[in-house]
Amino acid sequence: MSNQTNLSQPVAANRGWTVTFSGLGINLALGILYAWSLTKGAIEKEFGWQGTQLNDPFALCCLVFAFAMIVAGRCQDKLGPRITASIGGLLVGAGFLLCSTTNSYGVWLLGFGVLAGIGIGFGYSSATPPALKWFPPSKTGMIAGLVVAGFGLAPVYLAPTSQYLLGAFHVQGTMLILGIAFAAIVCGLAQLLVNPPPGYVAGPTPAPGAAAKAAAASATPGEILRQPTFWLLWVIYFIGSGAGLMVIGSISGMAKKSMGTAAFIAVAIMAIGNAGGRILAGTLSDKIGRRWTLCLVLLIQALLMCVAIPVTASKDMPAVVIVLMAALIGANYGANLALFPSYTKDLWGLKNFGMNYGVLFTAWGVGGLVLPRLQQTLTAGSGGSYTSSFITAGVLLLVGTALTFLIKPPPPKSAAQS
Repeated sequence: MSNQTNLSQPVAANRGWTVTFSGLGINLALGILYAWSLTKGAIEKEFGWQGTQLNDPFALCCLVFAFAMIVAGRCQDKLGPRITASIGGLLVGAGFLLCSTTNSYGVWLLGFGVLAGIGIGFGYSSATPPALKWFPPSKTGMIAGLVVAGFGLAPVYLAPTSQYLLGAFHVQGTMLILGIAFAAIVCGLAQLLVNPPPGYVAGPTPAPGAAAKAAAASATPGEILRQPTFWLLWVIYFIGSGAGLMVIGSISGMAKKSMGTAAFIAVAIMAIGNAGGRILAGTLSDKIGRRWTLCLVLLIQALLMCVAIPVTASKDMPAVVIVLMAALIGANYGANLALFPSYTKDLWGLKNFGMNYGVLFTAWGVGGLVLPRLQQTLTAGSGGSYTSSFITAGVLLLVGTALTFLIKPPPPKSAAQS
């Protein structure tokens, strides 16, 4: 007798979509990370912070978020998504509540940089794995794109919400309200994150001969770290995410200078492009393959670097050009966040997906730290011109494009090795 669990198609579909949209909602809340750029001006005005003080809590949060994904992924794999996401919601809430009590730079590093960073890592690591388990491999990219789209879309609602809260309650009151609200939202939605029952098979029941192939894709973090494929993906992820963040920061700053109070439109369009790019790239990769989709994304991003040079150099660039550039850059950057979790599942399976993707996700954290800093250094050294930094990013993206052709799946293990 088969030990596979066969739920009816409507029941399985309903549960799968419930988990998917719950994960999307959690990421939509965890996009609170972007609240920093929206509150930075108020922090400078109310607290008197200057220079690196205005960027350090955010930079630390991103770095902690990326590396917390390793521990969080392990927790997700062992304890399940519900508990892990709940821990994340509580940590984010605690970090924001701590920040609401003081204007101390050191305490904000602890609250926003460390506690919120760990919490975001725990929540983010829990949203995608259970959703992927409910759907067949042919929908991996689309489902991954949908779940992570929430994180990219967050600035659309956070911008007006933060603007209102800051005007009415100032910085500390805003942090208190956001901390309570998002802890409740994340912990509430976490209760809907459930894995399929043991033996559940998404899609058609596989033929008997497919069992060994499925078992082969259950690599551990220690195993993937010994594979050249992992390091190729790590470098490409570093380039794709870091280069995207380089330009996103530049476009946002340019929009504020040229569009004034209407700059939020460019930021919102960029966020919509960011979310849409995740869904589009994930879905496209299900049709034409991860390699070709990733290659296309990197090539377009390299082209956008060339286009960005005259756009950022112009002092009277039409708003429509800035908005279009923002949408395209956001879409290509967001595509990385859908393609690499899909690659992780394809190559190394779902058994240790949380920790495996956590290890790979460190490329996002390192890229987001190194390349934007490189851009700042190059821009300062060239008298404020973005040309050298965009050329550097374009060359890196072309290198990343070439590296995609070296990606090969690891040799399959026998059933006895699995």
